[in-house]
Amino acid sequence: MSEVAATSQSNSKLDLKSLAAEVVDRAIKAGATDAEAIVSEGDEFSVSVRMGEVETLQESGSRGLGLRVFRGQRSASASTSDLTPDGIAQLVSGAMALAQVTEEDSFAGLPDPADFGQLQDDLHLYYEDVYSLPAAERIDRAKRAEAAALAADPRITNSQGGSFDAATGRRVLANSRGFLGQYRSSYCGLSAVPLAMDEKGSMQRDSWSSSARRIADLESPESIGKEAARRALRHLGARRVPTQQVPIVFSQDVSRSLIGHLFEAASGDSIWRSASFLVGQLGESIAAANLTVIDDHTMLLPNGVGGYGTSPFDGEGLPTRRTVVVENGILQTYLLNTYTARKLNMRSTGNATRGLAGSPGIGAGNLYLVPGSQTPEEILADIPSGLYVTSLMGFGANMVTGDYSRGASGLWIENGELTYAVEEITIAGNLREMFRNITAIGNDLVFRSSVAAPTLRVDGMAIAGA
Repeated sequence: MSEVAATSQSNSKLDLKSLAAEVVDRAIKAGATDAEAIVSEGDEFSVSVRMGEVETLQESGSRGLGLRVFRGQRSASASTSDLTPDGIAQLVSGAMALAQVTEEDSFAGLPDPADFGQLQDDLHLYYEDVYSLPAAERIDRAKRAEAAALAADPRITNSQGGSFDAATGRRVLANSRGFLGQYRSSYCGLSAVPLAMDEKGSMQRDSWSSSARRIADLESPESIGKEAARRALRHLGARRVPTQQVPIVFSQDVSRSLIGHLFEAASGDSIWRSASFLVGQLGESIAAANLTVIDDHTMLLPNGVGGYGTSPFDGEGLPTRRTVVVENGILQTYLLNTYTARKLNMRSTGNATRGLAGSPGIGAGNLYLVPGSQTPEEILADIPSGLYVTSLMGFGANMVTGDYSRGASGLWIENGELTYAVEEITIAGNLREMFRNITAIGNDLVFRSSVAAPTLRVDGMAIAGA
């Protein structure tokens, strides 16, 4: 259990909104010119099984409080999990003491009061059924997912396990400029990771998972296990291919990483530090004309449930929004919090994120590439010889230069068909050119996390192989 779980019974009944407002008030009385408090609490359950036996079982609750204070142009932050009166007093005094010794920064500070706000509609982020299953049934679902993978084929000889996770959380944000907001969220997930072995004893691993905000939307344990097995089996007999330049198709499992790189390059932190290949590119063509990327913190998924990156307000108390980042290949905006917006003489795009400690960062909501009209099969059919990438390794993307090089594995494309498995290769290019050379976009956009993209074909990349 967390430290907070050991606090007094009276602590467990705290009104967190009142607590956040009270901490802000105490900081102002202690001499802060502005203050911001964030309170988070949550419960988590996690079980992993391997070969039908429980390996780990964890259940915990947590609660924490963060405080950011300003003394003129100086600021500091501190956090604690001790929500007793003494713990809160130490938090306030500690933050105030730190603010006395930090450097002045004319760009620091809370947003303007007129900018605060939050979405009032029900965003469907919280469902109580996440904790409706007894622990024994949660364990059983993890076992069933693993068992389905093991039973799918005789070549599935081992497993790295099955797992079931559930979590609920609540966040409260208050500041001295009149903002006070809160929201709750829920999550559950189920996965299986089987190992397949060929006749030579070579082993391949793959996985499949399902996640949702409510239990009812999870895929069945049996379907998860079977899909995980199918993915592991398709890698058997993997080989290297010669070094060459061919079209590369990124499956939807990995194409979202390219959109993540685009977000990182368009982040205000990267822009004002001149650490991005997108510096000075606003209003310019940076990608193929068929490419549109949207960051939407307000969206509901097709089933009416809030997206994985949906929230009513951002980490600074600004209302969340839908932002078109790239439209028809043209860079429309950078992604900003208040600090980076001031640095760039712009306005925040509502992309502030907050942990309990530290200053706000920049994060995505539901970030996605708008799908095209071709099916993945139609994209493959146009390729006489190429690589279909199913997994990437390493972090070889340089945001300053755009240089891109990552280990990869997947399936070889021959005459428009997927043939044999490929491994131990590296794919390389430059993000500037890769985004311009997206020649086909699939229609298979599915949100399995807060970042999503359909199948993508990229021309002009190199494979370093045998």
